[in-house]
Amino acid sequence: MNADANTLSGAQLEFYFSPGSRYSYLALSQIPRLEATFDVRFEWIPVTGTTVGNLRGADPFQGPPLSGQYDWSYRQAEAWADYDGIAFVEPAEHLFDADLLGRGAIAANTFGRLREVAWALAREVYEHASWPLDEELVLATAQSLGLDRDTFAERLCSQETLATMAANCQRAVDRGAFGTPTLFVNERLFWGNNRIPLLRHALDKLKCS
Repeated sequence: MNADANTLSGAQLEFYFSPGSRYSYLALSQIPRLEATFDVRFEWIPVTGTTVGNLRGADPFQGPPLSGQYDWSYRQAEAWADYDGIAFVEPAEHLFDADLLGRGAIAANTFGRLREVAWALAREVYEHASWPLDEELVLATAQSLGLDRDTFAERLCSQETLATMAANCQRAVDRGAFGTPTLFVNERLFWGNNRIPLLRHALDKLKCS
């Protein structure tokens, strides 16, 4: 377990996310509030949703929508952002290197700054509408937060970072995750930012047990 994790009554708390995922962006805005409310710290684990889907043998975003929930016209991220009280804009294109953004979070973890950089990268995509979402953006974001640009660049593309991303994605699939964001309270899985009310309820029950 990552040293960044802490538990409530011995619970295993995990947060699998991608800075390039619109629903991870929404969840990233909410999880710190939950952690403060319940005095817990989830283990934040960057993954790439496409890789998780491929490891499971299916990517729901490839080809025609498998169901209405995957149709771009029914994503409703704007409605959730309004509910959560945060800004939201769609990126210029739906296809971009989300793996790169996730690796940025992993590289930041070697500086002890995973959470801060992950949130900043997600905001670049879904709040500031920055484009292109390329390596220069990731490096500039890290540098703006005081991280050494050259060292960060090396770690962003290192074999260790690539291996960590692969291991994170496999771990997510082994746990039963099928998309991002996915959160666990022990063995109970919560997929999607719209399950955060149920997550809150589970933490509340755990606190009172």
